[in-house]
Amino acid sequence: MVIQMPFRGEPHIAVLIPCHNEARSVGDVVRDFRRALPTSQIYVYDNNSSDDTVGIARAAGAIVRSERYQGKGNVVRRMFADIVADIYVMVDGDGTYDAKAAPTLVRELIDHDLDLVCGIRRPIEVDAFRPGHKFRNRALTGLVRLIFGHGFRDILTGYRVFSHRFVKTFPGASRGFEIETELAVHALQMRLPIAEIETDYGRRIEGSKSKLNTIRDGILIFQMIGLLVKEEKPFTFFSVVAFLFALTGLVIFAPVIAEYLRTGLVPRFPTLVVAVGAGVLAALLFACGLILDTVSRARRESRRLAYLNASMIAPSLWSMESRRGEGSSPEGAHLPEGSSDG
Repeated sequence: MVIQMPFRGEPHIAVLIPCHNEARSVGDVVRDFRRALPTSQIYVYDNNSSDDTVGIARAAGAIVRSERYQGKGNVVRRMFADIVADIYVMVDGDGTYDAKAAPTLVRELIDHDLDLVCGIRRPIEVDAFRPGHKFRNRALTGLVRLIFGHGFRDILTGYRVFSHRFVKTFPGASRGFEIETELAVHALQMRLPIAEIETDYGRRIEGSKSKLNTIRDGILIFQMIGLLVKEEKPFTFFSVVAFLFALTGLVIFAPVIAEYLRTGLVPRFPTLVVAVGAGVLAALLFACGLILDTVSRARRESRRLAYLNASMIAPSLWSMESRRGEGSSPEGAHLPEGSSDG
């Protein structure tokens, strides 16, 4: 299949595979993506594995690098900083995602000039999702849709395709699995062109262990959502907190004022002080929300300008292609045969 692209020759595709103790599956993942995207460069970023993940990945033909700071968020931030490509395919190294869907996801990004395409997980086995994970995913996705907008149906998928400008303008502050939520909220807040495509999702290879902990990582993701609300929607966040303090102050103040109107006395003076303090704090929080909303707007504008200033393709790769064929017209980019629909 030939797709017209803003590149000279084929797009430079990088497959990014973050790994921690995935020796049982990483070799198959590398080989599967080599078949699906034969012209891509495949990078495995090892995150302090205690098994033979590094050796198996290297033997399968991947470029292996390491990130010593523990956590998927740290690995993703390092990969985004290190790798220069036109298109980035990021996938977990546990073998649960279908590599054959990669050309379809890449083509969707190219054809519609998108910055992010997510593979929605479609279980092909009854036990593909661990107990509790499906509920957690639905709850967190619903919460993000409620707060930040209806852009995603599966915010925790580990299968994504990014444009160059998304990767190079994503700030990335997460340390662990909450990185998936941060990626989704960043796209929604920046109003980036995105899409989702269903992809097959299977269970982990026998003998391998999931690094996800439903309760622990669920709490971390909820904390990340709260932090993102404070950072991205400070007026909403501080207004809600101010309302709670104001309501508390009114509840405490009501019997005091009733007693004063009835007797002309204030026998519970400490209660009055607490009520007034809660009211003052509510006013201060509301004012903070107004001020920080202006700051947040300025930060969004700065991120937007950085995004607009970023090239859709990797400038260094474009320069290399220009030197190879000065004056030649852009060619169509080739994806593997059989990647078209039908």
